[in-house]
Amino acid sequence: MGSRLVPAFLIMLLLVLHGQLWFGRGNVSQVTGMKRELAELERSNREAQLRNDRVASEVNDLQEGLETVEELARQDLGMVKPNEIFVQIAQSKP
Repeated sequence: MGSRLVPAFLIMLLLVLHGQLWFGRGNVSQVTGMKRELAELERSNREAQLRNDRVASEVNDLQEGLETVEELARQDLGMVKPNEIFVQIAQSKP
């Protein structure tokens, strides 16, 4: 009788563990769904990062563009900002 009790206990334990795998907390279908959701979130994050990089590049281009325009306006047109003093030094040619 004791020799049949051990295999029966092991089979019952296997069935309980198998049931937990398919129906318990963190079961196979939940893990599969979470993996799918994670993949979607990672894709969404990559797209958002690309958009952020593009916007940062555009901002940088605009800032550099404005600096270039300001530099040209100062050189060619004598632009002076408010509260600035413009001093021009003339060099004589020998």
